[in-house]
Amino acid sequence: MGGDFAPAHPVHAAVEALRNFPAIASLILVGDEEQIRRELSKHGVVAADRVQIVHATQIVTMDDSPVEAVRKKKDSSMCRAVDLVKDGKADAIVSAGNTGALLAASTIKLRALPGVDRAALAVVIPKREGIFVLMDAGASVDAKPENLVDYAVMGEAYCRHILRIPDPKIGTLSNGAEEGKGNELSKTAYDLLKEAPVNFIGNIEGHALFDGAADIVVCDGFVGNIVLKTIESLSKLTFKVIKEELTANFVRLAGAMLVRSAFQNISKKFNADIYGGALLLGVNGIVIKAHGSSSALALYNSLRVAVEAVDNQVNPHIVENIAKIHDL
Repeated sequence: MGGDFAPAHPVHAAVEALRNFPAIASLILVGDEEQIRRELSKHGVVAADRVQIVHATQIVTMDDSPVEAVRKKKDSSMCRAVDLVKDGKADAIVSAGNTGALLAASTIKLRALPGVDRAALAVVIPKREGIFVLMDAGASVDAKPENLVDYAVMGEAYCRHILRIPDPKIGTLSNGAEEGKGNELSKTAYDLLKEAPVNFIGNIEGHALFDGAADIVVCDGFVGNIVLKTIESLSKLTFKVIKEELTANFVRLAGAMLVRSAFQNISKKFNADIYGGALLLGVNGIVIKAHGSSSALALYNSLRVAVEAVDNQVNPHIVENIAKIHDL
């Protein structure tokens, strides 16, 4: 029931996912039962077999305090959904609701994977050729150098087993490419990552994020969240300005029609909806955080990421690799 377009977009995404992902044995829609049934009927679907409904009487709003939402809204759609994963009745949760509340509920109820100190949000971002993973994108604003090493290890498991990047290159986000640049956090993490059994390539500056040097860029959640939101706002502004300029007069509009297919390809490549939501790595369950304004397509692809994370056993791989790091 969270997000700007609930429950219409989540239900639409669920229906499409059931049609296209046979790996989903059942999909549980958690929230106001009457509203959910009404939305299902619009798609010619009834709650049976692969579609289940768990009624919830409360909704976590975007204005709710994360901890208070978990403590006082135990019958919210978000808390009930996380409980289903905790109790083993579901393998994954996808939510477009309050980010802080989802992180709090997942951390408190699911706990961390063995060996993991702090979870991290992994966001897939397009670059000139392919994609890269930014983490942490906001799960923890304070981090220790050891946490950044864990982020690298978790990100590597994500890249190898879900994104199919065989030997992902890992960099630390810093204010200079040279060794020794950055604050104490990034400099100490740099030293630790040099000794870790990962493909560490050094520091990555902000202007190099999209050049293809790194497949995984690690930083603390404070910096990562600012970077992510800056990218989002700049992307929206860029496309808005391009559209305004190309439609300013008839001559420009005519010229734009000649290269319309090129603009469509660019728009598709940088459309966040096709990449799905952010995977919360490090908790004992699969948690996907979709954007609050997610379209049905974005939520559909978030469900795809959830299926891939479960099928490819990303969490057992993380536990195994984290144990190796700690042994070293």
